[in-house]
Amino acid sequence: MDFSGCWRLVFFAILGFSCFCSSSAEKAPHYSFVKPATLAPPVSYFDYIVVGGGTAGCSITATLSNGATVLLLERGGVPYGNKNVENIGSFGVNLADVSPTSPSQGFVSEDGVLNARARVLGGGSAINAGFYTRAPPEFITRVGLDYGLVNDSYAWVERKVAFEPAMLQFQTAVKDGLLQAGVNPYNGFTFDHIKGTKFGGTIFDKNGHRHTAADLLEYADPVRTTVYLFAVAQKILFSRRELGKPRAYGVIFKDSVGILHRAFLRPGAKNEIIVSAGALGSPQLLMLSGIGPATELRFHGIEVVVDQPQVGQGMADNPMNILFIPSPIAVETSLIQAVGITEFDSFIEATSGSTNIRAFMQNLPSAAQNLASQTNSQSKERPNVITTQGDLDKALEYMHSLLNGTIHGGVILEKIAGPRSSGYLHLSTLDPNDNPAVRFNYFQDPDDLKTCVMGMQTIIKVIESEPFSKFRVPGMTIQSLINVVVNFPLNLRPRHFSTALSLEQFCIDTVLSIWHYHGGCQVNKVVDKDYKVLGAVGLRVVDGSTFYESPGTNPQATVMMLGRYVGQKILAERR
Repeated sequence: MDFSGCWRLVFFAILGFSCFCSSSAEKAPHYSFVKPATLAPPVSYFDYIVVGGGTAGCSITATLSNGATVLLLERGGVPYGNKNVENIGSFGVNLADVSPTSPSQGFVSEDGVLNARARVLGGGSAINAGFYTRAPPEFITRVGLDYGLVNDSYAWVERKVAFEPAMLQFQTAVKDGLLQAGVNPYNGFTFDHIKGTKFGGTIFDKNGHRHTAADLLEYADPVRTTVYLFAVAQKILFSRRELGKPRAYGVIFKDSVGILHRAFLRPGAKNEIIVSAGALGSPQLLMLSGIGPATELRFHGIEVVVDQPQVGQGMADNPMNILFIPSPIAVETSLIQAVGITEFDSFIEATSGSTNIRAFMQNLPSAAQNLASQTNSQSKERPNVITTQGDLDKALEYMHSLLNGTIHGGVILEKIAGPRSSGYLHLSTLDPNDNPAVRFNYFQDPDDLKTCVMGMQTIIKVIESEPFSKFRVPGMTIQSLINVVVNFPLNLRPRHFSTALSLEQFCIDTVLSIWHYHGGCQVNKVVDKDYKVLGAVGLRVVDGSTFYESPGTNPQATVMMLGRYVGQKILAERR
């Protein structure tokens, strides 16, 4: 071989190595492809455009980038470097923060219940309590997914974000109390959803550091991936080219200083826009883009692209009811770990530690007031809270002590599976930054109320159990614990004379959100079984808005899995 031939070999070897390095994975938080939208060009072109960098959006982006160019638009910032996001002890702070820069955006449903939606890369996984559990097998069957690919997709997620928690005293006492209350058998530590009592996974590592869906972008090809932050999608663009059906071909988005940008799909029948903006954001964006109930769209002056009356329907939120448990001894800071999965479809869980509880409760009254003032459909005056119990003063004394940091405590809660009750979502304004209006119709179905009562009865059994006794203040009655919840501004719903006396009325009046809302773009109503929007071409919705029920005790693992699952399916079709 001559000298020039040797140099050619060396040149191509160096070129091949540099190409390999340029496409090798990057580690969070040092992503070269994550940029503020102010750096976006006026016009850009990609094979796929994903709207929403949440639990589904990050996983589907990372997957698709291994076979195509992908743009991900996220309306918030990054979770990295925010101690309130990353620290297990700051969970309550984010949810109570209603500032414009908060990673969570609060809203009040028309039911008078405070709620929050994520506004950060990683979505709900960046602001939630971190519990990680797979969906029950019956859910996978009902949705019609392939078990083999589902399991592979869960494993792909778990390699980055799932951990076994340290099972300390408070959570162990809850576990033992559940078993004594009859929530059997004990299934140990598992990611699987199994009837009985278990310890589930967590996205917090052993150092209490949160790992979010944004970490799944470590799987992304950095050469083919572009992520724009503070990029608010305004509308999806359509052309009528394929058998009369509108084809999605681009997205208009606005950066943080108000400049509009346009991202278009490259020519190609397989190229698509994927909406993963969450149960509120996805139906909202479809309607703003002209896909939704024609009557409502015309009312707002929106051109009807597809008359789809099911967009925004089937909105559901799993009701949560709680009891605060002041403790005479110090307790560890813990979020959801032990869980009781009952035969009557109520899930019993717990959190502990003064830091989280105090931060959440101290900020809750002001958060409720601020959110109420932002919600036209709610009265600005709360009804008088009424109770006739003589031990109220003692209960409030312990609560004030908790807020002052002199004693510790925890919360035991119950979540209703499903639920059966559902409502609707509709546009409140034409600004995509504003929350749409939503009603969940909590306890509209009487079976949900029956389940709540049985769940609260189980919580009471756990509190009264021998294993939990050391975490209960001597002489403090169950009634006094109930009174604390009745008299604290956890929501904007009215209280009744019977609220503290009837578990049925207690469930209705003190209901909270567990932030597991879903629906609005459901399968076989708005999208088909492959999550393609009915009546349109080149458009899918992949997130919790497609669900009829919340999978298992926490949906985040399944939503992350779904992004990976659908991404794999799309790449297989592309090939």
